[in-house]
Amino acid sequence: MPKRQTLDSQQKSKRATNFFTFPDPVNEVAARSVALGVVIMVVLIITTHNRLLFIPLCYGFIARLAAGPKISILGQIATKLVAPNLPNHEKLVAGKPKRFAQGIGVVFSIAAAIAALATHSVLPSQIILALLGIAAALEAFFSYCLGCKAFALLFRFGIVTYNDCPSCVVQYAK
Repeated sequence: MPKRQTLDSQQKSKRATNFFTFPDPVNEVAARSVALGVVIMVVLIITTHNRLLFIPLCYGFIARLAAGPKISILGQIATKLVAPNLPNHEKLVAGKPKRFAQGIGVVFSIAAAIAALATHSVLPSQIILALLGIAAALEAFFSYCLGCKAFALLFRFGIVTYNDCPSCVVQYAK
């Protein structure tokens, strides 16, 4: 009996570890759909000044960084509803740069939330949100991922290596 318990705990541990992974490759069409959702949230926050909207914005970035689209409402909508119903609904790209971009989104969204809560002016928060919104709009409308471009620079300078992202060699080793 102890052997079965060990196996069960190993399987549970493996499932938990697999849960907190980011997909590689990533469907860029779904990623662009997520970016459009971020643009919409940023515009809503800037225009309404509703600080409660920072909760889904920050949560979404943290969730996508931690587990890809699995626990992100916006990620689920993009991967299950929007992308599959678009023409040319799948274009696979390396996942690590997209995860890096989500990490940058975490930093910007939390910084904007802190600025909104810590200052009496909405301007600092709106500037940070505008930068986040511009980056998301570039991804959503032009398939230009600023986080991915920053990741590419890290790859070219040797900070990110082949071992960190084998699938990035095709994209970034130029």
